[in-house]
Amino acid sequence: MFRRLLALLLVAMLLPAAACSNQRNAPADNPQDPDDFDLEEPAPDDSEDDEANADDDDQADADTPDEPDPEPDPPRDPVEWEASIVATGLAAPWDLTVTPGDRVFLTERDSGRVGEYVDGRTRRLRQFPVDNAGEGGLLGIAHSPNFAQDNLLYVYYTTEEDNRIVRFDPDNPAELDLVFEGIPQSRIHNGGRIDFGPDGMLYVGTGDAARPALAQDPDSLAGKILRMTPDGELPDDNPTAGSFVYSMGHRNVQGLAWDSQGRLFATEFGPNENDEVNRILPGNNYGWPEVTGQANQEGFTDPIFVQQPPDASWSGLTASVQGAIPQWDDNLLIASLRGQRVWRLALNEEGTEVVESEALFVREWGRLRAAVQAGDGSIWVLSNNRDGRGTPREGDDHIYRLGPQ
Repeated sequence: MFRRLLALLLVAMLLPAAACSNQRNAPADNPQDPDDFDLEEPAPDDSEDDEANADDDDQADADTPDEPDPEPDPPRDPVEWEASIVATGLAAPWDLTVTPGDRVFLTERDSGRVGEYVDGRTRRLRQFPVDNAGEGGLLGIAHSPNFAQDNLLYVYYTTEEDNRIVRFDPDNPAELDLVFEGIPQSRIHNGGRIDFGPDGMLYVGTGDAARPALAQDPDSLAGKILRMTPDGELPDDNPTAGSFVYSMGHRNVQGLAWDSQGRLFATEFGPNENDEVNRILPGNNYGWPEVTGQANQEGFTDPIFVQQPPDASWSGLTASVQGAIPQWDDNLLIASLRGQRVWRLALNEEGTEVVESEALFVREWGRLRAAVQAGDGSIWVLSNNRDGRGTPREGDDHIYRLGPQ
């Protein structure tokens, strides 16, 4: 009996030691070989259980409150603002662009020159062989949306054959890069405003080239707003497959601008009446020459604002987007030629109606050709009194700045 108890005691003492010996010899960090795992049998398909689980998940989602929408930015306090002079002595400029880094480039319609305004003078960069008869010449200018990387400027100008768009590096005398050609030209109604939209595409305002019927011809580039890639190629998502036409039925587009919601607006001359501000929608027809002004005719889109040429004759257009004058946020600012004033338009939330309009600097600065928003949020306005159509004032032509005091 004693021997049996002694044997059992020895066995009980040896078993934990063996277990400890096996644990020390097992590798601690090496993963098991996949073949060492027991494979589970696949669970039987039970659609009802799956649906029940899905219902439970849906119920859980329903029981979980949605996260609140982010609060809109609080309205900014209005500021006192003033007008000042940025530049003087310009030679009949037609358009300007202010790049990241605040470089200022201008076009001169009649001379065909592109210049950079630096330290109180205009440095000539290039001259184009323009046909400046009538309303033709060197017209719109825009900087690339990637200017900080590619350093490219785009210009629209009239030749003896057409209106075309080229691009170039203002710091490199290399050859021009032709972006787009074949836009009909004439002594009048050449359009010419170009700009890049929030989508990175290049938008081009054209005129009817004194042939009104072309504005209703979907196969013509005249009397249209065109949309293209920065290389002048056809985007895949234009309103009509295979066409550069973004909107049609325009007489002579003069201004393009986008508000903070990416909505496009355009200004254009009417036929001795009904100068228009239009909200541009892809594929829409704005009626010229079939209708003008507020026609309320099926198939055509009416303007959101109309004035008569003595007070308007719209030209360049910009939108104040998070600008330096907070009370003007999402207002449209329009330069007027014959009207000799800056129009400020406040819109409803949908951008479909003008709820407030104001005429600024009436006949103080003469004919005004362009309006742009600079990098600091101020609004710059370009006068155009030395092109033979206005009465030059001392120091003309000017760039004026509207900004906080």
